[in-house]
Amino acid sequence: MTVEVGAKTEGKVTGITNFGAFVDLGEGQSGMVHISEIADGYVKDIHDVLSVGDTVKVLVLNERNHKIALSIKQASDKPKPKYHAHHSHERNEHKSHKPESFDDMMSGFMKESEERLSTIKKNTEGKRGGRGGRRS
Repeated sequence: MTVEVGAKTEGKVTGITNFGAFVDLGEGQSGMVHISEIADGYVKDIHDVLSVGDTVKVLVLNERNHKIALSIKQASDKPKPKYHAHHSHERNEHKSHKPESFDDMMSGFMKESEERLSTIKKNTEGKRGGRGGRRS
């Protein structure tokens, strides 16, 4: 049996690398799930999400030269959000459930950006210098 592009199937995780996970689809076929196709959010370490031996539901994205590309996040039956704003749902959980306006999202982004920049500046100020001391 050959897997068809667009088909949802189950498989068993047989190996994990820094860039993805290999899934045995049965009948001598296996595919790979890229790290970006594992979960809706950012995945820093695949081992936090998957382990060898896990059974996962996957969607077949494409098949070229006997290499099968799979997706776990697209195989889920949950509805896709209409828009994606970084952390906007986390900021609004204690508020109302209505979406933020663009201006609200932009001001939140600018505030977070300025906070991160000031933290970076504080952490790197003492690390400058190097050989030869100050230059005039």
